[in-house]
Amino acid sequence: MRVHVVGCSPAWPNPGGAQSGYLVEEDGRRLLLDCGPGVLPRLRRLEPWPRVDAIVITHFHLDHWGDVVPWAFGGLFGSGREVEPPELWLPRGGRETLHGLDPVLYANAILEHFPVQEYEEETPFVAAGFELLAYRMLHYALESYGLRVSDGDRTLAYSADSAPCDGLVELARGVDLFLCEATLAQPEKGIRGHLTADEALDAFSLSGARRLVVIHRPDELPLPADVERAYDGLELDV
Repeated sequence: MRVHVVGCSPAWPNPGGAQSGYLVEEDGRRLLLDCGPGVLPRLRRLEPWPRVDAIVITHFHLDHWGDVVPWAFGGLFGSGREVEPPELWLPRGGRETLHGLDPVLYANAILEHFPVQEYEEETPFVAAGFELLAYRMLHYALESYGLRVSDGDRTLAYSADSAPCDGLVELARGVDLFLCEATLAQPEKGIRGHLTADEALDAFSLSGARRLVVIHRPDELPLPADVERAYDGLELDV
């Protein structure tokens, strides 16, 4: 598997950066993990309209799914009309969530354009030919998931957004590549939703994952020199 980091900014974009989007490719199969603002135009730099087999959304904070809306508009009315739409996998209850957002985002266009599926916590599913498993993360009061993706030989874990929790460690248990967020300089007070760099490193150590790449990190926050940091356009072999 190869992972193309389309965008890895936190909830506020890094200068010139796209927000969360990670394209997993193998043998012509293409799976997009999240689709935040800026991801669609980045993908359109590679081809007139993205040819992706499936998109999986981890949660409904806008920086992780916002470009699904213009993707639907382009598929219904624009240059995406001639391209087969990808499957769109949403957390349980995702269709209902989209219906509720329709008055302000015309979110029902998503339901018109994409073949929509919903996944369940810790229940295996297949998207774009890859095997996936979703683990519940601690992200404020919002239902949010990290994803394990496997081709049957290699496995990657994608934290999406999470504070420290047992699920984060289980998500990354023994994987070949751990894409882990580290948004914060200091731990939040009260209800938690994100990690510091030290907390990401702790989760990596406890999980036994083979390789850590930090994502969702503001450019202005440094990392130790020996810690790999994602950037838009980075390609990673799993």
